[in-house]
Amino acid sequence: MNAAIIVAAGKGVRMGTDKLWLEIAGRPVAAHTWKIFNDAKCVDEVILVVREGMQKSFAELAPRFSFQKTFKLVIGGTERQDSVWNGLEALSPKTEIVAIQDAARPCTSEALIEATIEAAREAGAAVAAQAVTDTIKETADGITISRTLDRARLWSVQTPQTFRVEIIRRAISAARQKNLIFTDDTAACELIGQPVRLVASTTPNPKITVPGDLPLIEALLKGS
Repeated sequence: MNAAIIVAAGKGVRMGTDKLWLEIAGRPVAAHTWKIFNDAKCVDEVILVVREGMQKSFAELAPRFSFQKTFKLVIGGTERQDSVWNGLEALSPKTEIVAIQDAARPCTSEALIEATIEAAREAGAAVAAQAVTDTIKETADGITISRTLDRARLWSVQTPQTFRVEIIRRAISAARQKNLIFTDDTAACELIGQPVRLVASTTPNPKITVPGDLPLIEALLKGS
């Protein structure tokens, strides 16, 4: 059994508003992301991790947009990894593979989800990613360049980040025991020495972070 955890408990600090409820291409951002996983044949169950007080708003999306797949609403934690942990605790005991998705990433393709699931089934952990094509500079003070990094070795990771359930539970448990905070689930896998397979994202899969991201994402959603 495969499940998805959609992490929707953030506050949208950099956006200045709750970006998940911005109406784009006829529905809230959160509903676009949920629809991807509701429609994905490779996913059996959806867990939505939300802020306290937002349960009713999310629950109302299901009948409004005719989402039929089994879902659960879970309250998020203080940090992202706490929210993911709460989502893991809500999984069906039969779940073998879990795909963890940012709710603010509404353009992910079903093909990419399926590819990460298959890679995680083989390798234990996988992540959607794109090879970096820009020249990347490092700075020590935020003002001047310290050095140029070798972009041939650099990848920008996205979501879904997909795992065998027992592996991501062990990884996040290790981080929690050491009081380490990660904003990326694959970093917890690095902590326990678990290899993570890169799965190339061949179609646009942007995340809404700042207002300037909205025009591109709206165009992508209207074109899908």
